[in-house]
Amino acid sequence: MPTDPIASVAIVAIGRNEGDRLKSCLLAAVASARTVVYVDSGSTDGSADIARALSCEVLELQSPFSAARARNEGFARAMKLAPESAFVQFVDGDCTLVDGWLDRGMAALNDRMDAGVVCGHVREIHPEASVYNRLFDLEWGQRPGEIDACGGIFMVRPAVFKTVGGFRPDVIAAEDNEFCVRVRRLNEKILLLDTAMVLHDAAMKRFIEWWRRARRTGHAYAQVAAMHGKSEERYFVRECRRVWIWGLAIPAISLGLAPFTRGLSLLLLVGYGLQFAWIVRSGIKRGWPLGDAMVYAFFTVLAKFPALEGMLAYHWRHWRGLTPTIMEHKES
Repeated sequence: MPTDPIASVAIVAIGRNEGDRLKSCLLAAVASARTVVYVDSGSTDGSADIARALSCEVLELQSPFSAARARNEGFARAMKLAPESAFVQFVDGDCTLVDGWLDRGMAALNDRMDAGVVCGHVREIHPEASVYNRLFDLEWGQRPGEIDACGGIFMVRPAVFKTVGGFRPDVIAAEDNEFCVRVRRLNEKILLLDTAMVLHDAAMKRFIEWWRRARRTGHAYAQVAAMHGKSEERYFVRECRRVWIWGLAIPAISLGLAPFTRGLSLLLLVGYGLQFAWIVRSGIKRGWPLGDAMVYAFFTVLAKFPALEGMLAYHWRHWRGLTPTIMEHKES
């Protein structure tokens, strides 16, 4: 391993039309590592020029785009530029690495030779800006320790990344979850440290953006379950089942049978209220204020419907033999 900590880790940043957020991301990256690769997926806002001005290695991809493909291409370029790197840190263009994270991540991997991947907490930089930003901040919360999967922002040993074959470029959402399934099959541990890793800037202000993101999650459930749902852990099968039940079966049965049951079947809809109350109770147990718990519960219940839309989109495309394409929740 290189003796210089700055040379021990290469950073791969990916982005698409991130604007000023990308500048913050790359400024933190170039201050922390000697090798920084930025992979751009068809930006029209000058993102690639921003990266070049900061002396980053820049890759500009042509369609088709996906986060998985961008990370794979960035990893390959980083290994070509700095093959001696002991670790690779992935970061998204809307995130800024927290000062000191790279040292803590490298120390954890040096201390735990059975671990192939390490990550830290993601914190929303402006949770007060919108209800959606606050929702992001609540979603990021996870208990530290050994975990089954992490997001796409993490530090990895290059040997582990190469052994599993990187990300599957045909997985357009939850490519990180799918990657982690294969990492664990190598008996490599995935660690979540109880320390901040990045500051995330969701900048989400519109309901339609939230809806699209939830739809993308549904697509991810369906696609990854199709790949790993028959394994022993039945990955994402339970999540898919919940969407089918709450997003389709209960509304269809309650409304469809209403004319024949004098409306009694509509009582099934009370289940949504009970689910809301249970999630609120769980949030309060986690130490959340009542308002936060209610926001999280409301959107968790509501998310079953856009997730159903995403699952149906996946199955329709799969049945027709169509190649999945990037699903964005914001306008390009």
